[in-house]
Amino acid sequence: MLIALIVDDNDRNRKLARDLLSGAGFRTLEAATGADAIAVASEHGPNVVLMDLRLPDIEGAEAARRLREDERTAAIPVVALSALSLEGNDDWLRAAGFAGWIEKPIHVATFAQQVRKYCSDATR
Repeated sequence: MLIALIVDDNDRNRKLARDLLSGAGFRTLEAATGADAIAVASEHGPNVVLMDLRLPDIEGAEAARRLREDERTAAIPVVALSALSLEGNDDWLRAAGFAGWIEKPIHVATFAQQVRKYCSDATR
């Protein structure tokens, strides 16, 4: 079973992502801050981290960088989940430690499929 860590400070966004992924057979973990995301990822080793860019404590890009620097979490793909258009910003995404991005609002019909393509078995 694939495990996705959903990182978003908005409860409704987390619930929607959780419901869609759970319905597609994922196990989900959640965090509302960057610091919590780092702790949860370190403890549980999910197959993918879905990271909002704007978080209340540290920016999502900073949290992604910290995950890349920790040998326990370095292999976990971190995907930016943002309402900001990141089209054409592939260099910034890679430099920030992201494997890619999924635009918000998420597309209900394709969200689980989008997430699945980023999942890594290397973390299990």
